[in-house]
Amino acid sequence: MSLSMPDVGLAVGNAAQAATISPLALFLQADIVVKVVMLGLLLASIWTWAMIIGFSFTLRKASRQSRAFEQDFWKAEDIDRFYEGRGKAEFPAAKVMAAGVTEWRRSTAQKVIDREGTRDRLSTAMSSTIAAEMDRLSDRLNILATIGSVAPFVGLFGTVWGIMRAFTSIAAEQNSSLAVVAPGIAEALFATAIGLFAAIPAVIAYNRFSHGINRMESGLTRFADGFYSTLSRELETQR
Repeated sequence: MSLSMPDVGLAVGNAAQAATISPLALFLQADIVVKVVMLGLLLASIWTWAMIIGFSFTLRKASRQSRAFEQDFWKAEDIDRFYEGRGKAEFPAAKVMAAGVTEWRRSTAQKVIDREGTRDRLSTAMSSTIAAEMDRLSDRLNILATIGSVAPFVGLFGTVWGIMRAFTSIAAEQNSSLAVVAPGIAEALFATAIGLFAAIPAVIAYNRFSHGINRMESGLTRFADGFYSTLSRELETQR
């Protein structure tokens, strides 16, 4: 089937219009303010994914090491020997154990042992270590929450600015045709899309990582409670 000249011209026009609304073309045609918004949101998106990848490895590694440490600890017959061999490692469960053993040795080194005071200090030492480790692991997690909550509004600012520019073009050219309005509207919507592209992964990752942190904290608390009970029973034999 042959195409007439008007049909060919329409096809060429549609192809040219499609090219002008490509992501790169929308960025290049955008106003300087919208360009700054787009670049900022793109950098926020790259930062978000870098944090997601890095934090995933960190949290998974810490969880795996702590679980293996706890399993081996409860199988150990001699706590002091186990501590000397593995108690100085740099992951959460080992640090909780180290805090308990250190406080135990300090408290039981006295000539007269204060049992109730020793129990209180053991509980405080291990609880403080758990809190410190959770703070360390979640140190930069608030960045994901910030990006997730702020990025849509930054994209909305770019949208509003782009729509204002579109209406300015209409007023300047005295023409409200789609050819005049479309570029500004497309730029505005593209800014919104980039904002959502940055915000959605950040929110999902923040919720997932927060859940992982809470699970690890619960596991460490159970481990500390069990270790505390063991030391408390041992304390009864001390004179």
